[in-house]
Amino acid sequence: MKKLLFITFLFTSTANAQTKSILLMNGIAHLGNDSVIQNSYIGIKNGKIIEVLDASKTKAELGNYDEKIDASGKNIYPGIISPNSTLGLIEMESVRATSDFKEVGSTLPNVRSLIAYNTDSKLIPTIRTNGILLAQITPRGGMISGTSSIVVLDGWNWEDAAYKIDDGLHLNWPKMQIHKYLDEDNIYPGPYEKNKDYPKQTNELKKLFADAKSYSETEEIEEKNLRFEAMKGLFNGTKTLFIHADNVKEIIEAVNFSKQYGIKKVSIVGGKDSWMVTDMLRENNISVIVGRVHSLPEHPEDDVDLPYKLPYLLQKEGVLFCLDNSGDMEAMETRNLPFMAGTASAYGLTKEQALKAITLNTAKILGVDKTTGSIELGKDATLFISTGDVLDMRTNNVEHAFIKGISIDLNNDQKVLYEKYKKKYGLK
Repeated sequence: MKKLLFITFLFTSTANAQTKSILLMNGIAHLGNDSVIQNSYIGIKNGKIIEVLDASKTKAELGNYDEKIDASGKNIYPGIISPNSTLGLIEMESVRATSDFKEVGSTLPNVRSLIAYNTDSKLIPTIRTNGILLAQITPRGGMISGTSSIVVLDGWNWEDAAYKIDDGLHLNWPKMQIHKYLDEDNIYPGPYEKNKDYPKQTNELKKLFADAKSYSETEEIEEKNLRFEAMKGLFNGTKTLFIHADNVKEIIEAVNFSKQYGIKKVSIVGGKDSWMVTDMLRENNISVIVGRVHSLPEHPEDDVDLPYKLPYLLQKEGVLFCLDNSGDMEAMETRNLPFMAGTASAYGLTKEQALKAITLNTAKILGVDKTTGSIELGKDATLFISTGDVLDMRTNNVEHAFIKGISIDLNNDQKVLYEKYKKKYGLK
């Protein structure tokens, strides 16, 4: 048994190390930090970016690289990052046995999504095809769902895929108003009504956070409390509190709550009304993970285009934000994240700002911007080449993708079936 474990460890380790240096030549490099190099040289060695050059000004030493890829006329982008995702936690929405994103209970800070992450999910290869190479794997349910982790979308197992473990805790802020449903099956929502349990729910949160803070400040713990241990990082700044809230009053209460308990890093998830409180968010250094852009407005009186314009409204006010694509069928639809950014670019953002909203901004909010999120010296070589515009579903076509300098397989079941039936019916 010991020999077998040792061999497995060796195999996993060598499989995740870049062995050949690579030079990407002559591509249009969108660096993810608002900069574009029209004719670039990008050098990759030992999983890191070692050169980012403008080929019109400086020549790279071609002999220093084992492999050269000509990207003339093509676009090079940093790997896209999907926040707040259930990718790898769910396979088929209609089959309960394939869902592992939710535990029984209301307050479960010690639940860790990472250990349920399935690297063999059939959905993951379809997501990589559109340039999404990292994801924040996030639990669902209850008031406190648990702890998320960030993974690269390649690997033999969850340990292999882990990029940043237990990056933050997810709090679903109680709703002040809830839908009154018109049927027994709770399918057809009617008018809103006041949530009578709101005071009880918020008091429960206050007690939990007060106890957790006291626990974190206690030097000698006689008996460890797993829930409070999982919350320690909120008070020393090593974990982010991701507060899922949309309504403006709920956002305000959530921000004041986080200040009351000295939470050092806070991000609002969803944030449909966040444009109303940009001053408060900016002054308190609170970021927003903007919910699905392709959504209906939150309120009847809202501008019909408000969901499309929300990223621009936050950008204009200097609030750090990124884009999310959670919702119905969210794991499968993660592949559409770059096209959400494309819509945002049609409603106020520049193309490079929209790209930044799914790369570097996301990396900053998730706390991994020192190593990924943009094409810069010293960062991980996690990037891809597309023959078209990654933000445009009509032209995006990813030809090469690299995670930490390793070329990854871009094939998937959908491509296999496409080729199979194209051949069957004699299509060209």
